Amino acid sequence: MKNLKRLSALFATALLATACATSNKQESTGEYVDDTVITTRVKAAIFNDPTLKSMEINVETYKSVVQLSGFVSTRDNMLKAAAIAGDVKGVTGVKSDMRLKP
Repeated sequence: MKNLKRLSALFATALLATACATSNKQESTGEYVDDTVITTRVKAAIFNDPTLKSMEINVETYKSVVQLSGFVSTRDNMLKAAAIAGDVKGVTGVKSDMRLKP
């Protein structure tokens, strides 16, 4: 019986240590919620700009860094979308993978 209790305690400790460990590729719940809020704000800011009203710009956020992808009609629109995203509260960086429409 003592061995079973010790084994259970050891298992619980190992499980807890694994659950609490974080890596660079995982976000905490708070970071995930913050990133979701940032993504929503960036999408709204881009959509509200009369020259960028485009559903072809995709927005993803990871650890407060926004990644823009998709298609725009001009290089100016590409730069403007990145500038708008960078001005959103909470954004620490912007990566652009947008392409010009053929």
